[in-house]
Amino acid sequence: MSRRLQGRAVVPGRAEGVALVCRQPLSLWGGFNPRTGEIVDRRHEQSGQVATGRVLVLPRTKGSSTGSACLLESIRSGTAPAAIITAEVDAIVALGSIVADELYGRCVPAVALDAEAFASLRDGDVIAVAPDGTVTIGEPPC
Repeated sequence: MSRRLQGRAVVPGRAEGVALVCRQPLSLWGGFNPRTGEIVDRRHEQSGQVATGRVLVLPRTKGSSTGSACLLESIRSGTAPAAIITAEVDAIVALGSIVADELYGRCVPAVALDAEAFASLRDGDVIAVAPDGTVTIGEPPC
């Protein structure tokens, strides 16, 4: 059985993947390796996990606007998440994805959810993101 949440499409697009849920903010510059897609911040709860092709769920990014360049590089190199869901509109994510769309014709869809909807997402959920900001959560694979 699936359920739907309505979010705000910050960067419209369609994507699907298994959720990688972070309850802590993440710095894309210094905490995420754009060459491998790995979360490399050793103090982060998801340290060592690879976000490539997954739906990265995080409350927000933190740190420098250089994080946009790291997301941009991961999109260029094919190691980016399939989509990013945040608990608030995140300008760093939006900028990196929009610039990638302009430069490479590829973007990472980004959706902002309200706090209650965001809190309902679980690691391993199968998530589909639609261009209008609809987030559909399916059953995790067996």
